[in-house]
Amino acid sequence: MNYLKHFGLRELPFGITPDTSYFFACRSIQEALNTLLVAVANGEGFIKISGEVGTGKTLLCHKFLSTLSGNWVSAYIPDPNLEPRALLLALVEELDAKPDPGADQHRLLKAINRRLLEFARTRRRVVLCMDESQAMPLETLETVRLLTNLETEKRKLLHVVLFGQPELDEKLTGGSIRQLRQRITFQHDLSGMDEREVAAYFAHRMGVAGYAGRPLLTQAARRVMYRASRGVPRLVNILSNKSLLLVYGEGGERIDARHVRTATLDTPAAVQQLKWWQWPGLLAGRTAK
Repeated sequence: MNYLKHFGLRELPFGITPDTSYFFACRSIQEALNTLLVAVANGEGFIKISGEVGTGKTLLCHKFLSTLSGNWVSAYIPDPNLEPRALLLALVEELDAKPDPGADQHRLLKAINRRLLEFARTRRRVVLCMDESQAMPLETLETVRLLTNLETEKRKLLHVVLFGQPELDEKLTGGSIRQLRQRITFQHDLSGMDEREVAAYFAHRMGVAGYAGRPLLTQAARRVMYRASRGVPRLVNILSNKSLLLVYGEGGERIDARHVRTATLDTPAAVQQLKWWQWPGLLAGRTAK
C-alpha cells in the first residue's frame, strides 16, 4: 500500500493474522500468559482461555508456545472440529507417534501414550494447544479428557490448553462432560483493552512496523477508537488501517476523530459494538477537525 512510504513504514502494522512480533502485553493478555505459564509449570492437566471474537486468543496461543523452553514439546491443533478418531490422528501427526496402519481409536491412544512416555523418559514435557475449542463436538471433548488420564506415578504426560469463544463455557456446563469441567484447574477470560491501552497498542504496532515520527493518534481519535472497538484488538487493527488510509488520502499527518468515525461507519462489526446512546457521539462532528 502506498501509505507505507507516506508514514515511513516497513510493513503493514495492522494486519489481522497472528504475528508474535506484534505481541502487545495489555493487562488481560499478560494475565492470561502468566496463568498459562504458571499452570504448565505446576503440571496441571487442563487449562482454559476464553474470550470474544478478536480478543487475541490465537496470538496469545502462539506467544505462549514460543515462550516455552526447549524441554517442552508442543502440539497445536487450530481447528478441533473433528470427530474423535480424526482428532487422535491429528495429535499422532503432531507428535510423530507412528501408529500401526489403519489403527482404530484404541490403538491410536496406545501409540500416543507410547510417544508421551518416550518424551517423559528424556525429561521432556508435552503441551497440546487447541484453538477454536468451542467448535469441538462433545464426543471429541470426552476423548480429550481421556488423553489427560495418561500419566506416570509422578505427573501428567500431557497438558491441554483449550482456547475458545464464550460458547465453550456454555458447552462445558453440560452434564455429559462434567468430569472434564472438574479437571480445569486454571482458566482466564480475556477482556478488551481500556482506552489508554488502545493508544499504547496503536503506538506499539506502528513502532514495530517502523514508524518513528510524532504520535499519530489524537486524544479525540483515541476516544472514538476505544468506544467503537470496545478495546477488541482485531477491531482496533481494522479501524486503524482504514484511518491511516483516510489520512494518507488527504495527505495528512495525524489521525483525528473524524477519520475514526468514518472508518467505524464502514466497519459493520464496530458499528454493532456501539450501544444506541453512543450513536450521537459517533455522528457528531463527522466533518469537524
